Amino acid sequence: MSLAAEKIAAAALALPEDDRAFLARELIVSLDSDTHSNAEAEWAEVIDRRSRDISEGKVQCRPTEETVRNIRAKLHASRRQSS
Repeated sequence: MSLAAEKIAAAALALPEDDRAFLARELIVSLDSDTHSNAEAEWAEVIDRRSRDISEGKVQCRPTEETVRNIRAKLHASRRQSS
């Protein structure tokens, strides 16, 4: 990684979460030239709907650590089966 990229990364990581999320989305979009033109709007709709569902108590959230642990366990089991 270049020194410039390291400096930019360090500065970006010091930003508030919302700003980091914005930058992450912009960087990902810049890497994918085949992105559907409505993809951002469609994702924004999904995010808004899911946020409303959480706010209205329609869904229950689980801690991130629990979710990641469950996903890793499923991936591990899947890899064992395919070996």
